[in-house]
Amino acid sequence: MSLTAMDLVQAAKAVINEVTVDQAQQMLATRHIALDVREQAEFDAGHIAHAKHISRGMLEFKIIGYPEFEDLSQPIIVYCKTGGRSALATETLIKLGFTNVSSMLGGFDAWSETHTPSQA
Repeated sequence: MSLTAMDLVQAAKAVINEVTVDQAQQMLATRHIALDVREQAEFDAGHIAHAKHISRGMLEFKIIGYPEFEDLSQPIIVYCKTGGRSALATETLIKLGFTNVSSMLGGFDAWSETHTPSQA
């Protein structure tokens, strides 16, 4: 039996930490870094202020190239458009050894309901 993308997302959500937009906002007010895993055009159209961008498809290859992510205990909030890609990315980061990473429920769509996005 083959798996669907949604099966993979659900499996990831079973092993990761997810936070609400309100929780993410509070966490980002401290030393958490926002990591946007959407595609470049999505990021350019608007994103969380000061977010770092690495598309989901390049995450494993590029995360080590960012000085902000050298410390594997660095607190990170991962987001995408609605929460699927960020769940998969969060699971990947955990597999890569990151120890303080959370996915934002509802993604950038949920964030945008109450926040004005920054532009690139």
